[in-house]
Amino acid sequence: MASHLGRRLRRGATSGAVVAAAVAALAASQGPGSIPPPTDNAGGDLPIGAGDSTTPPDASGPGDSTYYTELPPLNTPNKPGAPGNPPVITGPAQAGIPATVLAAYQRAEQSIRSTDPSCNLQWQLLAGIGKVESGQARGGAVDANGTTTSAILGPALNGVGFANISDTDDGAYDGDKVHDRAVGPMQFIPSTWATWGQDANGDGKKDPNNIYDAAQAAGLYLCANDRNLAVKADLDRAILSYNRSTEYLHTVLSWFEYYKRGTHQVPDGTGVLPRERNDDRVTTPGRPTPSPTAPVTRPPATPKPAPSKPGTPKPTPPTTSPAAKVVRIEKAGPASLTATAGSTFTTRPTVLAVDLAGKPVAGVQVRFRITGDTDARFGIGAREITATTGSTGKAAAPSVKAGERTGSFTVSATVVGRSLNAVSFAATVTERAADTLTRIDAKELAATTGGQFADRITVKATDGGAVASGVALTATFVTSADGSQTATDGPFFKTADGTAVRTLTGLKTDADGFLTLPAVYAGDKTGTFLLRLTAPGGGTVTVELKVTAPAPEPTPTPTPSPDSSTSPSPSPSTSTPETTPSS
Repeated sequence: MASHLGRRLRRGATSGAVVAAAVAALAASQGPGSIPPPTDNAGGDLPIGAGDSTTPPDASGPGDSTYYTELPPLNTPNKPGAPGNPPVITGPAQAGIPATVLAAYQRAEQSIRSTDPSCNLQWQLLAGIGKVESGQARGGAVDANGTTTSAILGPALNGVGFANISDTDDGAYDGDKVHDRAVGPMQFIPSTWATWGQDANGDGKKDPNNIYDAAQAAGLYLCANDRNLAVKADLDRAILSYNRSTEYLHTVLSWFEYYKRGTHQVPDGTGVLPRERNDDRVTTPGRPTPSPTAPVTRPPATPKPAPSKPGTPKPTPPTTSPAAKVVRIEKAGPASLTATAGSTFTTRPTVLAVDLAGKPVAGVQVRFRITGDTDARFGIGAREITATTGSTGKAAAPSVKAGERTGSFTVSATVVGRSLNAVSFAATVTERAADTLTRIDAKELAATTGGQFADRITVKATDGGAVASGVALTATFVTSADGSQTATDGPFFKTADGTAVRTLTGLKTDADGFLTLPAVYAGDKTGTFLLRLTAPGGGTVTVELKVTAPAPEPTPTPTPSPDSSTSPSPSPSTSTPETTPSS
């Protein structure tokens, strides 16, 4: 635990009068107005995650630990782009946000706005929470990937001045196997991180110590329960769900407003840390010494409205919520959706909300939910998302990304807060397809009986002229060019255990659409044989293989015996016959 945590305040250990006075002074010049006490158990509304999970049973927010109560300066920076003011390049030190930390907040806003635009998350809210929870990751003490260079841990949640939460992660994140501690720049409790953790920087890990991961998770947490953070009541509930303290709410809102008026980027590690406080005593890093309980901080009283002057219009009474006007929702696009595995559906589930007169209703929150045995997801991986109807009364879900699992599922749409009939869209994920298969090498394939073909067969798959990757091909030896009967003799493949087979399935093309078949064995029969490859989508190619008998061995020349080679053959006699003289 770094020494700067000694400057953090224990919950309930701050002078209520001092903070209330500071908040009131800030409100007079730049901060939010007075905020009445929460009436909804301070955010304990069991927020729903990005699709599937609810808040853990401890009902704790991400940062049930200490936090900084330092308020922003009253002389706020000029808002960039304001008339007569040049863009802010430099400014008050407190307005500077470390580069990587700022990038993480802005990336989280962009990501969540693309998947849940109705939440209206602003990165300055994440910056306000990050300032209060960890001083912007200790002034930007992070590495190039956004991970803190040393641990940022809250005190042990042992019931002494804080909630009592027994260990839930076996010390994996916080190093404490007895009690949990808030972890990382956004101060997530391990059990909460288990539900909301994200991998926003794409390194394959969900790390609460990484500012990109933590900022994304914090944004999703704040947007839970279909909150619209542009609505003051929802904004307050979101902040209170993060840390149940009115003092915390005032402080975060003050920094939120401050950052909205203008900020600038500073190098990592150069951010300003909160000033030293004398009313927080720490003996062991992260373990505050018990101190007398301070008076409970109460929010400033809500000012009474001034008497109306003659001719002053009376306040407009609250209008009926848009959802209350809706009598039904109906499909405003195709009733069914189809995509191949691994692709994005080309059409988005879209509904129209209408009132009793059949007119479109704007501003209605519609919840889209994916159900069924499928790995298809919205946007960043959510199975459930909320969208708001526009001026035409239509609301469209984010694009749906098909997974690798083929089959059918359903996308349903319901009006948030109403029990109207749901609208359902049938969705189907089909196999990856190829309408054309082409052999790469036209070289004749030949082998002799009992042998193996020396050349391997490679084909390329395309679909509509485009490369078809990940397509499952089938290779079968057939008896004829126009038939589909599998051959029972001739060439064959071998399985891993050496078994001869004449059909292979589950072969898949690579990222470039290519597939090279395993080795082909000739068998013991001569002739011309046919191998057919087929793909979902109609692609097919037939390859000829010729098997011949081995060439006959040459007859050996007889070798002469040793005797015949050394003795000459007898020649005919040419001598004159012997004459017997006459007597």
